[in-house]
Amino acid sequence: MARIFVLNGPNLNLLGTREPGIYGTLTLTDVEARLRARAGDRAEIVFRQSNHEGELVTWIQEAGQEGAGVILNAGAYTHTSVALRDAISGAKADTIEVHLSNTHAREPFRHRSYISAVCRGVIAGFGPLSYELALEALLAQVP
Repeated sequence: MARIFVLNGPNLNLLGTREPGIYGTLTLTDVEARLRARAGDRAEIVFRQSNHEGELVTWIQEAGQEGAGVILNAGAYTHTSVALRDAISGAKADTIEVHLSNTHAREPFRHRSYISAVCRGVIAGFGPLSYELALEALLAQVP
């Protein structure tokens, strides 16, 4: 069975209450439940959230060491973190970058991602479905 880490960065613990016009009304717990239901018995989901960059780096390295796939919503760290980029690259973690909103339709500073270049792909703008699409993409790569 595939093992997939779903890692969520800063402020994603506020989903459901933080700017619902942009991020929707589902909580991170709701997103997790939907993803686990979608995975069924096809994948073991390790679901985590942190507001701390270093913790995300450690989890990416852990996933890479285990050969697990990663679904990463790095939040604001997407646009600032060389450390996350280096963790993905260094750990050789098969990573899909996800965003609930379409970052390219938002403020100009959100148009640049430090991590996209080392990810298998990017899925953005589909709300919680972005996570599910990333799950399907990773599972399609498992022999």
